[in-house]
Amino acid sequence: MEGDCHYLEGNLNARRRVEYVSKLLEEIGLEGQRVRMINMSSAMGAQFAQAATDMTATIKEIGPNPLREM
Repeated sequence: MEGDCHYLEGNLNARRRVEYVSKLLEEIGLEGQRVRMINMSSAMGAQFAQAATDMTATIKEIGPNPLREM
């Protein structure tokens, strides 16, 4: 579904931005896994729910923002 976007190249632009943000997070001492891009259609409700569950588990595993305590 990559590149198959109603707004032409919107998901490709979004992917580049997410990758950039992930690198920025790493540079400031946070885990780049705190942001993720997943392509899916509006008809993929079960897959969306699973992706949200997986992302929640990832964030819980990583733990809270260590910079917040500063």
